[in-house]
Amino acid sequence: MMMNLFSIFDPSSSPNFSMNWISILTGIMFMPLLYWVIPSRLQLFWLKFTIALNKELNNNFQNKKKKFLFIFTSIFWLILMMNFLGLFPYIFTPTSHINITSFMSLPLWLTFMIFGWMNFSNSMFSHLVPLGTPMLLSSFMVCIETISNIIRPLTLAVRLSANMISGHLLICLLSNTIYSNNSIYFLIFPGLTILMLLESAVAIIQSYVFITLTSLYLNELN
Repeated sequence: MMMNLFSIFDPSSSPNFSMNWISILTGIMFMPLLYWVIPSRLQLFWLKFTIALNKELNNNFQNKKKKFLFIFTSIFWLILMMNFLGLFPYIFTPTSHINITSFMSLPLWLTFMIFGWMNFSNSMFSHLVPLGTPMLLSSFMVCIETISNIIRPLTLAVRLSANMISGHLLICLLSNTIYSNNSIYFLIFPGLTILMLLESAVAIIQSYVFITLTSLYLNELN
């Protein structure tokens, strides 16, 4: 049962394996809508949402680092698109796969580390020992801060994929229960509807959490 349940997150278990990763590129289909002279409702919604997101992220960026705001906004929309696509039937969720989330978190973290250690070496060393740490605990704190810094890309990747997997597992369990026993359809269907709404909220929240934590890591480079 567990093998069949978790197989929904394994792209190789699907008969259309070669088409599973196509969902990552689905957002390209919406790009031509942005080139019309008269904006569509979708474009107006996208612009208003992006402006609100930029205002929110401005508080996390220092003045000299606001030039990277466009990159984080693009990452937000990419993650949000992949999260929402997984809520549709027969579409593989790319963000539930650790390879995709690691591919997004590891290059960002590695870029921050290389840029920080090459340009702000003294500041990077000072981050290893928090202010006010006793001298006896300084070496111990260096080890702890180093380990916590190294596992940052792993925590970003696991947090995103685990949240996507947990909600989809519950939806899959309830759907299988309805399929095997139609008599309890009216009991499970309201819960399934609420769970779908919660998953939609999780798709937005996890996209925002990913770019917020990444922006905080960038702000440490000063």
